[in-house]
Amino acid sequence: MPLLITRFMNPLIAQDDYFLIIGTYTTAPSDGIEVYRYNSAKCEFQYLHKVAAQNPSYLALSPDQKYLYAVTETGNPNGGGVSAFRFDDRQGNLELINSQSSAGNHPCYVSTHKNGKWVAAGNYSSGNLVYYPVASDGSIGNPTNIQHSGSSIVKGRQDAPHVHAAVYSPDYKYLMVPDLGIDKVMIYKLQPDGNIISKKPGSVQLQAGAGPRHLDFHPNGKWAYLMEELSGKVTAMNYKKGKLKVIGTVNGHPADYPGPYGSADIHVSPDGKFVYCSNRMESNTIGIFKVNPVDGSLSLVGHQSTLGKTPRNFTIDPTGNYLLAANQNTNDVVVFKINRETGLLTDAGKRLSVNKPVCLKWAVKK
Repeated sequence: MPLLITRFMNPLIAQDDYFLIIGTYTTAPSDGIEVYRYNSAKCEFQYLHKVAAQNPSYLALSPDQKYLYAVTETGNPNGGGVSAFRFDDRQGNLELINSQSSAGNHPCYVSTHKNGKWVAAGNYSSGNLVYYPVASDGSIGNPTNIQHSGSSIVKGRQDAPHVHAAVYSPDYKYLMVPDLGIDKVMIYKLQPDGNIISKKPGSVQLQAGAGPRHLDFHPNGKWAYLMEELSGKVTAMNYKKGKLKVIGTVNGHPADYPGPYGSADIHVSPDGKFVYCSNRMESNTIGIFKVNPVDGSLSLVGHQSTLGKTPRNFTIDPTGNYLLAANQNTNDVVVFKINRETGLLTDAGKRLSVNKPVCLKWAVKK
C-alpha cells in the first residue's frame, strides 16, 4: 500500500534539505499555498504550514530564494493578479508583501529574471504578457503590458491569443512566450538590465492547431522542448542567440491513445538525458523520452500512468531521483522513483494529500 503523507504525519527528520512549495486551485477546502520540508536522501516529507491566497496556480521563486511570486488566476470583473511573498528559507514561512493587477484575465504562469529585478507573467484568457519591476524589498511595481493578437484553426480554443508561459532563455537575454491561441512562441529581447524590449519581437511558428503551452531548456542551453496542449505533441528545437529552430516532433501520448488531447507540463531531467511530459484528459500519463546527445532529438522510452487524474503540473526533485506528479482532480501528489539509466518511472509508494495541487516548486533549505 502507498504511504499517504498528510499534514499530521511523518515527524521531522534531521536531514531535511529542501522545501516543496505547492500552489493550488482554491476550491474549498483548498485555500492557498502549502509548504513541506523534504529529505531528499529518504524521500520524506513533512507538512509545515500554508498561507491564504486565491487560485495561486503558478509560482516562482526569486534567484536568492528571499521572495516567492504567485499568480491569482481569476478573470472578469476584476481580472487576475500577481502577488509577492517574503520567503524564509530556514523555516519555510511565507508573508505577503504586495499584489498587483495582471492587467488581464486568468494569469497562469509567472517567472523571475536571474538578477531578481524583473517578474514576467502571462494571462491566458486575455492573451497578454505583463512584465513587473521588482523593488529591493521584493515588492512588484506597475507592469508593462504587451497584448498579443491573432488566432488559429481550433474553434473555441484558438479564436484569440492565449499566453501560456513566459520562460527566460538560458542566457537571460530573451523571454520565450508560448501562445496557445496563435500557435507561436513569441521571443522578446531583453535589455542588459533585464527589462523587456516589446517592439518587434521574434517568433517561431508551430503547426496549425498545435497549441503551444510550456517550454523547458536542456541543461546545455542549446536545445528547447515545447509541450503542445492541443496536438499532444512535444517539439524539440535548437536554440541560438534568441532564435528557435524546430528539430522534430514526437507524440507525447501512448500510440493507442484515441484522444482527446490536453497535454500540460514538460521538464528535462537535471542530467539532460531524458524529457518528461504530462498528459491530461483521459490519458493521465507521463511521457518519457530519451534525448539524443548529439542533436537533441527525442525517441520514445515509454509512458507511466500518474495513478490519478489531471496531472496539470509535475516536477523532478533536485537530486534527479524522483518525479512528483500533481494530480489536480484526485487531490494528491504521487511520487515516482526515476531509473537514472533508462528514464523509466516506478511508484515510490508515497503520496501527498493536497486539495487541487497545480504547481510544485523547490527551494533549498538554508
